[in-house]
Amino acid sequence: MRLLTGIQPSGDLHIGNYFGSIRQMINAQQDNEIFAFIANYHAMTTVNDGKRLAELTMQAATDFLALGINPEKSTFWVQSDVDEVLELYWMLSSFTPMGLLERAHSFKDKTAKGIAANHSLFSYPVLMAADILLFKPDIVPVGKDQIQHVEIARDIAIKFNNQYGEVFKLPEYRVDDNVATVPGTDGQKMSKSYGNTIRIFEDEKKQLKTIKKIVTEAVAMEEPKEYESCNVYNIAKLFLDESKQLALQERYLKGGEGHGHFKLYLAEVIWEYYRPYREKREYYVTHQDDVRDILKMGADKARSSASEIIDKVRSVTGIAY
Repeated sequence: MRLLTGIQPSGDLHIGNYFGSIRQMINAQQDNEIFAFIANYHAMTTVNDGKRLAELTMQAATDFLALGINPEKSTFWVQSDVDEVLELYWMLSSFTPMGLLERAHSFKDKTAKGIAANHSLFSYPVLMAADILLFKPDIVPVGKDQIQHVEIARDIAIKFNNQYGEVFKLPEYRVDDNVATVPGTDGQKMSKSYGNTIRIFEDEKKQLKTIKKIVTEAVAMEEPKEYESCNVYNIAKLFLDESKQLALQERYLKGGEGHGHFKLYLAEVIWEYYRPYREKREYYVTHQDDVRDILKMGADKARSSASEIIDKVRSVTGIAY
């Protein structure tokens, strides 16, 4: 089965990113064909500093390689390295009713938050449709807030197919309801927007400082403590097997330890969990040309896969003559 996912280069990854989507994508490589791209065109809707966008693109590639994206098993590339996506974006625009885009939740949400209402933000779903339809995925894993974009891609594909025949495969979206919502340091969903994240590739002392800020109840040290509603426990359990979860629960219920002790334990757990990933990342940080070579290889594979669709589209629309 072919799965496709796009990754915006938006800065430092946090453990909410990892448990929310990255780990599932990495694990899916074992039994599926993964197409994963760094969506730098999409990032231009919010990043206007060219130097910064280039840095974020390389950082995203470095981080995802460190966390386990396997360029031998998966196709991993940068969106802008496959020219065909913009060509298809323009062609699909001719089959996209204005009303369809005007109903897009993402545009409304982002402009409500103060992001400039420009054409790229408005036509974002058409570019996403091109990203999807160009590579014939069976499944597009998304969060609930992205379901509409896959539905828009299907709507555009149906209109195109009605005109020219069965050119595009209609993808399905997949939402994993079992994915944990990772609490941030304040108890809300972990998000850069809330400033409540624990970064994966953080300096150890800075990471510990962040963990110490996790909001907890004020309970005397000698008293038993509630673990089910504790932000520290609910983050820690993501990293622990069942026996270690039970052991931590017993420590909460026994009393004699404060939340500060549990925060120190959490810091140790997180630091050890990501140790091999940090070591792998260090290699890629010091070998950026290797990262560029991997991305180039991925772009070549992606273009090869895209050629079937783009050639057919050029033919049926009369662009090829």
